[in-house]
Amino acid sequence: MDWIDTWFSVGQQALFEAVVRPAMFAMGLGNLLEDGYVATGWLLVGLLQILVMLAVIGPLQRWRPVEAVTDGAGIRTDVAYTLVHRLGLFRVALFFSVDPLFDAAFGWLHGQGVGAFHLDQLWPGVSDIPWVSLVLYFLAFDFAQYWIHRGQHSVHAWWALHAMHHSQRQMTMWSDNRNHLLDDLLVDALLVLLAQVIGVAPGQFVAIVAISQLSENLQHANLRLAFGRWGERLWVSPRFHRRHHAVGIGHETRVAGDIPGLARKEVLGGCNFGVLLPWWDMMFGTANFEDRYDPTGVRDQVERGRDYGRGFWAQQWLGFKRLAGKS
Repeated sequence: MDWIDTWFSVGQQALFEAVVRPAMFAMGLGNLLEDGYVATGWLLVGLLQILVMLAVIGPLQRWRPVEAVTDGAGIRTDVAYTLVHRLGLFRVALFFSVDPLFDAAFGWLHGQGVGAFHLDQLWPGVSDIPWVSLVLYFLAFDFAQYWIHRGQHSVHAWWALHAMHHSQRQMTMWSDNRNHLLDDLLVDALLVLLAQVIGVAPGQFVAIVAISQLSENLQHANLRLAFGRWGERLWVSPRFHRRHHAVGIGHETRVAGDIPGLARKEVLGGCNFGVLLPWWDMMFGTANFEDRYDPTGVRDQVERGRDYGRGFWAQQWLGFKRLAGKS
């Protein structure tokens, strides 16, 4: 892992000196150079992710697509979401709005003697082996994200925002970041809180987020790909995750009606909530390994024509209206 860290540091420094630092001075932000250097790391990660998407996942989509691409405008909107997130614009917004609140809160807690307990120090010697420590934190984050994802599908107010992510009728590798910004803010806040509580190192946090995001790009790809009987149970595949986006399946659960003899009804729920590992779905009874590639979308969008918006700002506005019960 040392050589990866070395090469990443070299690239981060070069990008910072060539692009970010001159831009910050030009904008009068010379007093924030330390924060700019940290942001450069996220920018470099995003650029590398986009490169892998274009060089690897894109050709895979063209090789074995699930369906013909007909909604070019919708996919271009998804590309815009990806660029906003992966090139650091969303994180810059958080830096000026939410991060100062977190810094103040955690600073106060540290001043009171309350600090992180460092998960990798619960077992002697684990913290001295970087890759073991990284795997431990990786499992902790994926477990947390499974429950966060279930919350997005079970809390009605949260689903009002998260439903926008499911409204893409033609998923591609760009669809992962198609989220309401308030939804992203909630998820990021919970993950940052977790990172502080369990004491993950900044470099490990960046690595966990980078690996997760790139895997999620593959999961959302317009790609007819499964990992086989055993592989499907080790890592979330495009087929497994597409089932989560299937109309009326991935975001709903059938339950018995309140009156005996009446037809079963659909309620919020679904299946295949695992972000990277299907283990949690298997453990808590939410896994669906059917070998199918169903149409994607939200039931009320397909059956009742509910409008989820065509462009970035329309989708954001309609999300707020759903949250307020006005749409």
